[in-house]
Amino acid sequence: MQDSPIRTGAPDAVAVVTGAGSAIGRALAAALALRGVAVAAISAAPHDADPAADLPADLPAILTLVADVRDPAAVSETFDRIRERLGPPTILINGAEVYPHRDILEETPQSFMDTVQLNLGGAFNCCHAVLPQMVAAGRGRIINIVTFADIQPAPLAAGYSVSKGALRILTRALVADLGDRFPGIVINDWIPGTHTPRRGIPDGVDPRLAAEWGADLALLDDRSINGRLFLRDCEHQPAQTLRGRLKDRVLGRGRVRVRLK
Repeated sequence: MQDSPIRTGAPDAVAVVTGAGSAIGRALAAALALRGVAVAAISAAPHDADPAADLPADLPAILTLVADVRDPAAVSETFDRIRERLGPPTILINGAEVYPHRDILEETPQSFMDTVQLNLGGAFNCCHAVLPQMVAAGRGRIINIVTFADIQPAPLAAGYSVSKGALRILTRALVADLGDRFPGIVINDWIPGTHTPRRGIPDGVDPRLAAEWGADLALLDDRSINGRLFLRDCEHQPAQTLRGRLKDRVLGRGRVRVRLK
């Protein structure tokens, strides 16, 4: 299977990154800013831009904002501020999440739904805030940061696994509702890989490397990728049986996998 080249564009892009207080969130904001994108970085608590980003002095500063994305009113107010300062968002990266390590016997209805409200509800609230203007403009990019936790839930992570699985379904639902009518609005799931120090794994992906992939995906100008899942730096395609591969080859249905470099 061949890889397709990356194509980037959108010089007038305005990107919103949620979960921007995390290592990968800060790195994503910096990577987009270095590509000339106006960036608003939203986090639940005050945060600074990535101190290692070394942004040139001639680039606009990243607009850092504090908001609880679980709160629709707070999200609406925050996106109004972004539109006033930077213009209508053309890119949304939903990275806000919480990953509580809690045994299912220790979960309560409130603790479980708190996780769902942030990981799933926060993403929906932000999509709801950007979609009207994306529809009016006829273009936009939404990237939901997901995992394979719904396929193989980890121990002590019921709320996280369920909410991240539901987020993947939200992506498919958005594509189902918007894909035919608004082909310029391109929506993807992205799994950046387990990155340090988010999971405390010593050999995880460096957040700055993952951010380079995420920024490339956000600026990939290709409507044909709508609804596709990306794993790290390339499109992830489900495994096929030998019979399925042979059938696709006979019918000429094979397609090029997209790689982010």
